[in-house]
Amino acid sequence: MPHVQLLPTTDRLLRRIDAMAGQPVAMLVDLVADVFITGTPKRISREAPVLILSFQEEKLAPGGGANAVANVAALGGLPLPLGVVGDDPHGRGLLADLEARGVRTEGIRVRPGYRTPTKVRILGGGKHSIKQQIVRYDIEETLTLDREDREHFVALLRRWSGETRVAILSDYGYGAVEPGMLPRMRDALGAKATLLADSRYRLGEFVGLDGATPNEEEAEALLGGSIDDDRDRLERAGRGLRERLGARFLLITRGSRGMSLFRPEVSAHLPVSGTDQVADVTGAGDTVIGT
Repeated sequence: MPHVQLLPTTDRLLRRIDAMAGQPVAMLVDLVADVFITGTPKRISREAPVLILSFQEEKLAPGGGANAVANVAALGGLPLPLGVVGDDPHGRGLLADLEARGVRTEGIRVRPGYRTPTKVRILGGGKHSIKQQIVRYDIEETLTLDREDREHFVALLRRWSGETRVAILSDYGYGAVEPGMLPRMRDALGAKATLLADSRYRLGEFVGLDGATPNEEEAEALLGGSIDDDRDRLERAGRGLRERLGARFLLITRGSRGMSLFRPEVSAHLPVSGTDQVADVTGAGDTVIGT
């Protein structure tokens, strides 16, 4: 397979983004709330060797698949999310945030008794310095879709089929994204629909995709071997995983090493833009699949 160095120009990228304006994108996603609590350091506690922070603020932002939804909206697309949140403060806050971004939320079901998956990050730092993450705790509950959920999603996909031919699956393992929904989505949207997926733990079960965006660790886990800086291993991994999924393309994200794109006829490497000293990769995969 020939390998080329792909360096898209800024003008080309901007034209692509402009062309996306108003384009509907169906999205089956695990909806997650990201909560950020920030404070300034006061002193070390006398109760335990821990830092005491003076509280500044608490913010909620879209996380997990909801972050992918927010990224599509930020690029000018029209995301049409399908998913489930709990009837709790974080679920209601997440819905309000998405609606404030202009996202249509008729595909998001609110389930009483279900706790919206939430990642709470506590950050500290001086008033005029960048806040650093000190600790994170997760509120997690695995969801089981029922028949009513699935039928609701499929009915909306059929209704949207006249608007969109693109669908994204963002699977974080919380239960809203099932491999069994893939053929139903293709049937509802039509054979010409382009289906893309980002799955943290089970990408290998989503066979029949058009495209996938695993990170390097996920690709290594699926193939049972490390890639490191070995270009030949990377080529074999990319080709092998693309063929295994039956996908038209595969994009492996590699953190500070950039990204590598694999198609049947060619592979290409996209280097990082700016510094390669990545300090925080939070949401990077969501940004890639959303783009």
